[in-house]
Amino acid sequence: MTPLCESRFMWYYKSMKYNTKSSITLPAPELALVKELMKTLNAKTKVEVIRRGLALLKESTDRKSLRDSFKTASEATRKNLRAELKELDLLNDEGLN
Repeated sequence: MTPLCESRFMWYYKSMKYNTKSSITLPAPELALVKELMKTLNAKTKVEVIRRGLALLKESTDRKSLRDSFKTASEATRKNLRAELKELDLLNDEGLN
């Protein structure tokens, strides 16, 4: 950036606050659910409830994607596995009366 550009945007960086609080307005039914979960989970704040929910959501989506990957890999190797097992069965029967 040029010095002129830097000075034009400097006011933005000077006015930025780092430890600001943000809030999300929830509809009444969802707020009631968060409060109920606060009691159930013994959470100190509503934010803690939301964070735990987000962590569980991330974990479940990670598991789902992993499960889908294993399913795809299994389907890809299934045909080869059948052929290999058929070949091994023929070798296993050799030399038996």
